[in-house]
Amino acid sequence: MSGCRPPLLLTLVHACAALLAAVCLATTLWTGLDERGTALAFGVLVTVGELSRWTGAQVREAAPLGAAGALSYALLGPDAGEPTQHGVAQVVTVVLAAALLGSVPHIARGQRGTLDHLARRVLTVGFAAVCFQPLYNQGTVSGWVGPAHALLLLALLALTALCDAVLAAALAHSRTRWPFGPLLRDELRALLGIGSAVCATGAVMALAVAVVGLWALPVFSLPLLLTQMSFRRYAAVRATYRQTIASLARATEIAGYTPAGHARRVAALGQAVGRDLGLTEPELTVLEYAALMHDIGQLSLVDPVPAGATAGLPAQEQRRIALLGGAVVRQTGVNAQVATVVERQADAWREQPVAARVVRAVNAYEEKARDAGPGGPLTALEELRLATADEYAPEVVEALARVLSRDCLTLPLAG
Repeated sequence: MSGCRPPLLLTLVHACAALLAAVCLATTLWTGLDERGTALAFGVLVTVGELSRWTGAQVREAAPLGAAGALSYALLGPDAGEPTQHGVAQVVTVVLAAALLGSVPHIARGQRGTLDHLARRVLTVGFAAVCFQPLYNQGTVSGWVGPAHALLLLALLALTALCDAVLAAALAHSRTRWPFGPLLRDELRALLGIGSAVCATGAVMALAVAVVGLWALPVFSLPLLLTQMSFRRYAAVRATYRQTIASLARATEIAGYTPAGHARRVAALGQAVGRDLGLTEPELTVLEYAALMHDIGQLSLVDPVPAGATAGLPAQEQRRIALLGGAVVRQTGVNAQVATVVERQADAWREQPVAARVVRAVNAYEEKARDAGPGGPLTALEELRLATADEYAPEVVEALARVLSRDCLTLPLAG
C-alpha cells in the first residue's frame, strides 16, 4: 500500500489520538506531575510491557502487560489507602511517554503497525480515565467498597475493551479494506482470550494497589507474564506447523509439476477473498492450508499436467487429482477439514464448502491470468464469470473481482 493516500478514517483516528495526547501533555506540563513515585512505577510497568511486545505474530493485543498496566493506572483510586490526585491528563501523559519509550526498539527495527498501536493505547486509556477519574476525584465512588468497587472497575474495563475492539476493527478496515463486520466479530471473539486476561489483571492491579500499595504491581504482573509466555509458545507451534505445510506444498514446485510460487499466490489471494466473504479466522486458516496444498495430488500422476494447470482438464480428471490430493493430506496428519477442502475443490460448486469454492475459483483465475499478458487478469475474470452457472460460485467470483479492484491493493500474478 505504499504510495497510497491514507484512508480518511485512519487519518481521523490518528488525529484524535494526537490531539488528545497534545492536550494532556500540555495540561500536565502546566499543572505538574502528582504522585511522582506512583507515576514512575506505572510508567516502568507500561514500558516493560511495551518492550516485551510480540513481533511477527497476528494477535489482538501485542503488549498485554503494557495494556493491563495502562488500564490499571487509568482506574487507580487510592494508593495503599491514601487518596490520589492524578487525573485524566496525567494518566494519558504517563502512558504515552512509557509507550513511546518502550516502542523505540520496535520502531528502530522498522516494525509495522506501531503508529496504530500507539493511537489505540492513547484513546483506550483516555476513555477509561475519563470514565473513572472524574468520578473518583469528585468523591462519587468513595463510598463504593468491596464488591461494588470491583464490579465498577470490571464494568468500565469491559466497556473500554468493547470500544478498543471497535477501534481495532476500524483501523484494520481502513488499512486493508476488508469488511468491517467480520473484523469486528473476530476482535470481539479475541476478547475471550488474551483480552479477558488483560481486563482481569488491570482490575486486580488497581484494587491491589489501593490496598497494599505499589508492591502489588510486580506480584500481579507475574500471572499475565506467564500467560504471555504460553501464548508465545502456542504462536511458535502454529508458525512451525504452517511452515511444515508450506514446505509440503512446495514439493510440487520442486518436482516440476507446478510453477514456482503458484500455491503461495493462490493462498494469499484466497485468504483475501475469504475475508471479503466474511469467513472467521479458523475458517481462513483452513482455507490457507488447503490453498497451499491444493495441487499436492499431482505428485501421484505419472505424466505431469502442462504448467500444472488443472483448471482446463476434464471434470473427471480434476476430481481424480483432487481425491489423490486429499488422500495425501490425510496421511500428513493435517486437520481433516483441510483434506476435505482439497478433495472437494473439483466438485460442482453447489455441493462444495465455501473454502473449496474459493480455492477452485482462485486457482483457476491464477492459472488463466499468469501467462496471458497485460490483459490476462481481466480476461481470466470474465472467463470465470461466464462459467458461474456450473463451475464457479457467483458470490466467490464477485468477491474475487472486488479484491482485485480494491484501491491500493496489488497481488502478484507471477514470480
